[in-house]
Amino acid sequence: MQIPTPNSLSRRAALGLAVGAVGLAMRPGMAWALDEARAKVLVDKLVAEINAVISSGRSESQMFRDFEKIFDRYADVPTIARYALGVDARRASAAQLREFTDVFARYISVKYGKRFREFIGGRIVVDSARKVKSFYEVKTTAHLRGEAPFAVSFLVSDRSGADKFFNLFIEGINMLLTERTEIGAMLDARGGDIDRMIADLRKAG
Repeated sequence: MQIPTPNSLSRRAALGLAVGAVGLAMRPGMAWALDEARAKVLVDKLVAEINAVISSGRSESQMFRDFEKIFDRYADVPTIARYALGVDARRASAAQLREFTDVFARYISVKYGKRFREFIGGRIVVDSARKVKSFYEVKTTAHLRGEAPFAVSFLVSDRSGADKFFNLFIEGINMLLTERTEIGAMLDARGGDIDRMIADLRKAG
């Protein structure tokens, strides 16, 4: 099939392409770079879903499934997984990276779902957002029954092609560093065998 050149395009076709290009540029998430408002909107939605789960009265297993969906929707899981694997990500095959990312997504959603489950009877409130280098930090406060409020912060970026959080701090504990340390320890204990680590991580999740 002959591909039309710019000179061979009719006025109507050219106008159609122009309108289509404008429409594409105006699609949500494509026209403008991430800013404080968008970072805050993302975490507002994320926190609303977490609050809904912790106040739902659902069983633990149901809540973990809900948290897994939330992490999948709002977290940049491939970036978090690759960081957790550290330098070993360089020697992992494409298939191993895919499998690790899938297994890690389940593992991390259960792990942090358990932490958020401790918030039952409380709520998380979004406080502020600020730019830090090439990403945004959105600060929230967890209000629990019978405990002093404490900080929960989300680091948000659009480098994945969508607005996602790529790190999480609960009471100052850095999720990325924590997971890199734990995954590294699991690999060391298995002689650097990535497949064994993935298999054991699957059981843990």
